[in-house]
Amino acid sequence: MRKAELKPRRVKQRRLSADDRRSQFVAKAAELFAEEGFAVGTRALARKLGVTQPLLYRYFPSKDDLIKEVYQQVYLGPLETGWEKSLSDRSRPLRLRLQEFYQAYTDTIFTRKWLRIYLYSGLKGLDINRWYVGMVKDKILTRIIRECRHDAGLTVQGRPSATELELAWVFHGGIFYYGVRKYIYEAPVLEDKAQMISDALDIFLAGFERLAESSTDRRQGPIKVAV
Repeated sequence: MRKAELKPRRVKQRRLSADDRRSQFVAKAAELFAEEGFAVGTRALARKLGVTQPLLYRYFPSKDDLIKEVYQQVYLGPLETGWEKSLSDRSRPLRLRLQEFYQAYTDTIFTRKWLRIYLYSGLKGLDINRWYVGMVKDKILTRIIRECRHDAGLTVQGRPSATELELAWVFHGGIFYYGVRKYIYEAPVLEDKAQMISDALDIFLAGFERLAESSTDRRQGPIKVAV
């Protein structure tokens, strides 16, 4: 008698929780936006995600809601690690803090997906680009300028001047464009990223020192009491 052929056992897939399914949608949508931009409609988006359009709408009532979630997870999430707070640790040399911050920051943003989404959103005029630019200005550049002012003996209260902000943007933008040249244009760059950051810091800190020398906004030292 011929032995019955053994049928392969079907592996039962684990049912995803609502949170896991939501995160999966966001991750796949981020990949799709990076490759095709933001013009793709929700019907095509659902098809690419392998789900029905009604199911997608159950998690994200509109494409704008999905874009906002991509921004939260892809852009803000990686920055919520205390990097910007470490910039204010004055027990450590300022240059070391800046070098370490930009090393960690670029480790996160220097990916093809991150950069393409950023550029696509800028070309499309979406809020995601303006949100991020505002976050960089308020949480990163303003903090860096405040620490530079403290290090130079200037007062740290009040908003940065337009000149200080422009100097910081040129520095930050130069580092950002290194990533664009490497990961988007695939152009030759200095492969030693740490050296690139160090060289950019030399230029930025020298420029800020020159600004500080011409400033009259000096911080007052402690008042000495005559004995």
